Amino acid sequence: MHAIKYVLWLVWQIVLAANTVLVDTLKGNKGMDPIVVHYPLRLSKDWQITAFAVSITMTPGTMSIGLREDHTLLVHAVYGSDPKAVLEDLAHMEATMAPSVRSIHHDLASATIEQPAPVPERKETP
Repeated sequence: MHAIKYVLWLVWQIVLAANTVLVDTLKGNKGMDPIVVHYPLRLSKDWQITAFAVSITMTPGTMSIGLREDHTLLVHAVYGSDPKAVLEDLAHMEATMAPSVRSIHHDLASATIEQPAPVPERKETP
């Protein structure tokens, strides 16, 4: 029963995120501020980690891009102007998928945040 609730919740999150990306794209990508977060996982089973990573990648605006040996999932987020909110959203998704992780201490403050290199300014050509 929990799996059905999670799938329905995830579908709704996908719809909301798709709407955000669509509106932002039509307005000229003004809200996009990409980052990569190193999310410390509380999940321990391989199938759970895989399902979590797939859930992230299915959600428009986010993509799982790697798993480190220290149990850290690398996630690219298009809307990263508030890295703390990105980490909290990932923690919420993880806990929604696997409620048992809520009792596990989670130190999001120690998570690494990577900002992209600045885009070079274009020189005007005559």
